[in-house]
Amino acid sequence: MPGMIVWLNGTFGAGKTTTSGELVRLLPGARIYDTEEVGFMLRRLRCLPPVKDFQDWKPWRGLVVETAVHLLDQLGGTLVVPQTVLVEQYWTEIRTGLEKAGIRLHHFVLDSDEDTLTHRIDTDSVEAGARQWRLDHLPRYRAALPWLSRAATVVTTSGVSPAHVAGTIAGTIA
Repeated sequence: MPGMIVWLNGTFGAGKTTTSGELVRLLPGARIYDTEEVGFMLRRLRCLPPVKDFQDWKPWRGLVVETAVHLLDQLGGTLVVPQTVLVEQYWTEIRTGLEKAGIRLHHFVLDSDEDTLTHRIDTDSVEAGARQWRLDHLPRYRAALPWLSRAATVVTTSGVSPAHVAGTIAGTIA
């Protein structure tokens, strides 16, 4: 069996990173696969055209899939991916690549109300420097929510702990 991916989508402040940590404690053989690292690697290449978001580079999407395939081939188990993807075409490319590789994919969107998201972003001491950037992405997330709701299981994170959210997700995929 080639393994499984649990993809946690949603906007910044929805709880993807914290929930991922909780989820790996609940799922035997699970580990976090941070696809942003692929983007950071690509940013070092000066030959790619400048973009505002590394997801705009087609190589990012392909390498996310290929890296997942190789990690699961080597390690087995489950990869938990806390990554916002708001462009439907990009998600389709990633999903299709994983499906072609025979990887079981569970896609969840962590969703919170606007007040909760704003509060979490305002009080996040880890990424305090990205506050405005994160707030500026809330309208893009809301615009993407219709297709995300069709493509994933939406899990509400307002008023519940990350451990509860992780338990809900773990129970869904069991």
